[in-house]
Amino acid sequence: MKQRIITAIVAAAVFLPIVLYGNMPFIILTYLLATIALFETLKMRNQTILSIPGMISIALLWIFLLPSQYNKVLEDMGLSKIELALLAVLLFLTYTVVTKNRFTFDDVAFSTLATLYVGIGFYYFIETRNHDQGLAFVFYALFIIWTTDSGAYFIGRAMGKKKLWPDISPNKTIEGALGGVVCALIVAVIFIFFVDLGGISIPKLLIVTAILSAFGQIGDLVESALKRHYAVKDSGQLLPGHGGILDRFDSLLFVLPLLHFLVFV
Repeated sequence: MKQRIITAIVAAAVFLPIVLYGNMPFIILTYLLATIALFETLKMRNQTILSIPGMISIALLWIFLLPSQYNKVLEDMGLSKIELALLAVLLFLTYTVVTKNRFTFDDVAFSTLATLYVGIGFYYFIETRNHDQGLAFVFYALFIIWTTDSGAYFIGRAMGKKKLWPDISPNKTIEGALGGVVCALIVAVIFIFFVDLGGISIPKLLIVTAILSAFGQIGDLVESALKRHYAVKDSGQLLPGHGGILDRFDSLLFVLPLLHFLVFV
């Protein structure tokens, strides 16, 4: 526990000031976090990032993360992100032939989906922060994730009896999951009294928060299922006591895209 607390304090001291400042330092940080998360994901399947498929994955990720204000760069080249993603798939498939199927069709599917899995969440991390009231919504999302995790943990330990999904995460309970949502709702209402979220109404805030809290937990379960499938305890060891970057951002990968669709679209 002591190690977890120390790691959390050090990470927050680095992470939060950059989030507050935004602009290019925040974009660079997000690119770095996403690249490490992709490395951790590929490593689960024993794929190295320092390989031809790994480099294709990184290139696709970096293009996918390109903030919307820079889309004109691609447009001037007559390209779109979708077209470049299709090109990456063709390169992956070509590599199956070059390696005489040592890099298989299944590997192509994993590399492509892993890149999208990591890229979508971190792309919307950048897009949310770049919004006019992005800083407020980023902290709103972070508070929802942290509160849901803490509420689910403590309420689950105190009251949990019915297992939520024992085949994937044996310690999670239905009572804990519901408790996490309730805690998130309480914190969201308190948050809106201190921070302007663009005039969002209380009813809409409660609906959005409940959805984000639920899908944040689903994001955690998705990564747990991935790790269990590949018999991996933690996605990495970069954060002592916490695991890897993917372990810390698994909920965010689901929450931020949904936040964008529910609030900004």
